Amino acid sequence: MNRTIKKVAVLGSGVMGSRIACHFANIGCQVLLLDIVPRELLPTETAKGLTIESKAVRNRIVNDALQFALKSSPSPIYDKRFASRITIGNFDDDMKDIATADWTIEVVVENLDIKKKVFEQVEKYRKPGTLITSNTSGIPIHQMLDGRTNDFKAHFCGTHFFNPPRYLKLLEIIPTPSTNPEVVNFLMHYGDLFLGKTMVLCKDTPAFIANRVGVFGIMAMLHVVEKMGLTVEEVDKLTGPVLGRPKSATFRTGDVVGLDTLVHVANGVAANCPTDEAKAEFILPTYLQKMVDNKWLGDKTGQGFYKKVKGANGKSEIQALDLTTMEYKPAVKVKFATLEATKTIDNLKDRVKILVAGKDKAGEFYRSTFIGLFQYVSNRIPEITDALYQIDDAMKAGFGWDLGPFEYWDAIGVKQATDMMTTASKAPAAWVTEFLAAGNTSFYKIENGTRKFYNIDTKSYIVVPGTENIISLETIRDTKTVWKNSGVTVTDIGDGILNVEFHTKMNTIGGEVLAGVNKAIEIAEQGYRGIVISNEGANFSAGANLGMVFMLAAEQEWDELNFAIKSFQDTMMRVRYSSIPVVAAPHNLTLGGGCEMCLHADMVVAHAELYIGLVEFGVGVIPGGGGTKEFALRLSDSLKDGDLELNRFRDGFLTIGQAKVATSAYEAFDLGILRKGIDKVVVSRSRQIAEAKAQCIKLADAGYTMPVKRKDVRVLGNQALGLTYVGANSMRSGNYISQHDQLISEKLGYVLAGGNLSQPTMVSEQYLLDLEREAFLSLCTERKTLERMQSVISGKGILRN
Repeated sequence: MNRTIKKVAVLGSGVMGSRIACHFANIGCQVLLLDIVPRELLPTETAKGLTIESKAVRNRIVNDALQFALKSSPSPIYDKRFASRITIGNFDDDMKDIATADWTIEVVVENLDIKKKVFEQVEKYRKPGTLITSNTSGIPIHQMLDGRTNDFKAHFCGTHFFNPPRYLKLLEIIPTPSTNPEVVNFLMHYGDLFLGKTMVLCKDTPAFIANRVGVFGIMAMLHVVEKMGLTVEEVDKLTGPVLGRPKSATFRTGDVVGLDTLVHVANGVAANCPTDEAKAEFILPTYLQKMVDNKWLGDKTGQGFYKKVKGANGKSEIQALDLTTMEYKPAVKVKFATLEATKTIDNLKDRVKILVAGKDKAGEFYRSTFIGLFQYVSNRIPEITDALYQIDDAMKAGFGWDLGPFEYWDAIGVKQATDMMTTASKAPAAWVTEFLAAGNTSFYKIENGTRKFYNIDTKSYIVVPGTENIISLETIRDTKTVWKNSGVTVTDIGDGILNVEFHTKMNTIGGEVLAGVNKAIEIAEQGYRGIVISNEGANFSAGANLGMVFMLAAEQEWDELNFAIKSFQDTMMRVRYSSIPVVAAPHNLTLGGGCEMCLHADMVVAHAELYIGLVEFGVGVIPGGGGTKEFALRLSDSLKDGDLELNRFRDGFLTIGQAKVATSAYEAFDLGILRKGIDKVVVSRSRQIAEAKAQCIKLADAGYTMPVKRKDVRVLGNQALGLTYVGANSMRSGNYISQHDQLISEKLGYVLAGGNLSQPTMVSEQYLLDLEREAFLSLCTERKTLERMQSVISGKGILRN
C-alpha cells in the first residue's frame, strides 16, 4: 500500500493519549492532540479576566495533560524540542483539522457510547482513505462501527498501545471483519519499522492477547499464593529477574500499575468470557477483594501490597502487607534453596529447568504456576490467535517477560512439562497431545539460521513472519561463529561483515573482551569488509570491569594496572585505526568503557532508547579508555577563535565532570557523544543490527581507508587549566564538592587542557592518552577512590547522573 504517515490526530489527551502523541512526535510526525472543552472557569482563569470562550480556557484540559506528560519521569519524549511537533486543540473548535491527518487515533474514556459519539464527529471531517483506529484496551472493536460508512469500516481497527507507549514495545492490532487486509498489513509494517514496536495481530476477543494471558497469569498466581500461604516478599523474590521478569516482579508492579487496573481487566474477562474454562481464576482472592474494599490500590492511594512509612529513627521504611492478617510489617529478605542453586546459571532457559525441579516451596510454586499457564495458553488457540508465537511476543513486549509461555514450555521440555500437567489433572489442549504424538519435541526450532514456529493448522514448522529481514544473532550463532572466547563471540552476519558480541556480566569490558575485539579486527582485515559491534543482551555495556581495576589498585599492582589501562586505550585506537570500517550499535545502558567504544567507532547506529555517558567521575576516576582524549579531540575540531573556546571547553568538562548520561540517543547528540551528520538513530531494536550492517557495507563500498592518527589536536593549555582550577576551588570553598571531587576535577581539566602548556598547542592523540592514563593511575592511589569503587561494586553506591 502506497501510504505515508506525516500527520497524526490523537483524540483524547489522558495518560495514554498524551503519551501516544509524544511517541509519534518522537519519530518525526506532526501531531494534532485534541480533547474536550472545560465546562466552567477555574478561579485563576477568572482572576485573569478570561472567559469560557478564551482559547487558553478552551484548550486548558489538553494543554495541562500534555504539559503533565512532558514533565513526567521517565519522559515520554526523546528530546524536549520534539514537543514542538505537537499542536493542541479541542473537539469543538478543531475537530475539522483532522481532515489533514493521515491517521486518526481515538483514545477517549473507555465508554462505548462516548466513543461512538466521537466517531460520528470523525466521520464528518475525516478524509476518505485515511486510517482511523481505537486504542481501547477491552471494548470489542466491532461494536464501535454501528452507523459508520463502508470507507470508515474498511480503514478502521483497534491499535492497543501499552503504557507507557515510548517504553513498552507491544502494539496489538485488532481488525474487524470489515477491515481492509491492506490496512492491517500496513499497520503491522509501520508499527515495526517506524514506531519500533513488537507487532501482534489479535482476534477481536475480550482483553485481546497480552492482557488476557497476562492477567490470567497474575490472577491464577494470586490464588496459588493464597493456597500455599506465601508472603508478598517471597512472591516478588520468586517472580522477578530470576524468572526472567522485571525487577518489580508481581506485587510491586501491581502497586505501580494500580490494583484497580488489574481488577478491571479481570472482571471484564470474567464477565465477557462465560465459556473460559479458567473463569474461576479471575474471581478475586479474599485478600485482594479486601484491598479493593479498603482502597489499598497501590502507589496512587499510598499503599497496596507495600507501604512506605517513617521508622522510629525517622528514616523511610518499606513495609509489606501480611496477606493473612491484612496488617503491614517491615519487609524482610527471603531465601530459597532452589534460588540459591541457580545463582551461577546465567542462561534463563537452563535456569528455568532448575527452578521447576526444586524440592522446596519455591519449586512447588513454579510447578503450580507454570502448569496452569501452559494449560491456559494452549486452550487460547485458536480463540485469541492462530499462531503461538503471537502469544509469546505479546507477553514479552507487553509484560516485560524474557521468555513467552511457549518458550518457557520449550525450556522445561514440552513432554516433561506436559507430563507434569497430566499428573496434576491440568492436561493441555488436544493439539499439544497430537503435536507430541507426531514426534515433535519443541514449539520452536532453528533451521539454517532461521527461527521457525509450529503452525497448528498445517502441523508443520514455518518461519516467524516479519523476521525475514532481521538479523538474529541467537539463530545464527551456532553455524556462523568465526571465533570466540569466554567473553566474546565473533559471528559472520553475511556480505563480508562480522559482528562482535559481548557475553560478560552486563557486557562489561575486561581482558577477554579486549582480546576479542582485537582478534575480530585482525580476522576482518584478512578477508572481510567490516565489523559491527552489537549484542542482543539487555544492555550494550555497563562499562569497564571495575572489579578488576579495584583489585589491582587495592593490591597496588601499578605496573599491571598501567598495562591494563594501556591495553584498553590501544584497543580503542585499534577500533578507530584499522583498515576496515567499524560500526557500533549500542542500546540501553552504554556507560563508561562502553561509551568509549562508541566514541572510537567510525559510525554509531544507536537505538533510540540509549542511556549513554562517561560516568567514571562517579567512581573517583576520569575516563581512562580514550574517552577523555576523545572529548579533547572533538573539542579541538569544534573550536573557533574567541571566548567560544572556553565555553566549549566548559561544556565538555561538565559532561564528563558531572557524569552526564543521555536519556535517549537524541540527547547524546547534545552531549557531544554522538556526531550530527555521521551517527544514526533507529527506533526499531529488532532491526538495529541489520541497519548497522547496511551502514558498514556503505562505508566499505565508498572505499574506506584507514584514517591517519591525529597529531593536530589543538588544546588550550593554561588558559583552560586556570579556568578548571578556579572553578574547582570555588566549588570546594562553597562546600558544593568534596576535596576528592576537587582533585578529580583538576585531573580531568589537566587532560582536557593538554597539560601545563603556556599557550594553545597542537598535540597528538598519543600525548593525550598518556596524560589520561597517568591521571587515571594517580587517582587510583587515592583511598577515597577505592572506597567509591568498593561501594559501587557492592551495590551500595549509585553512579551519579
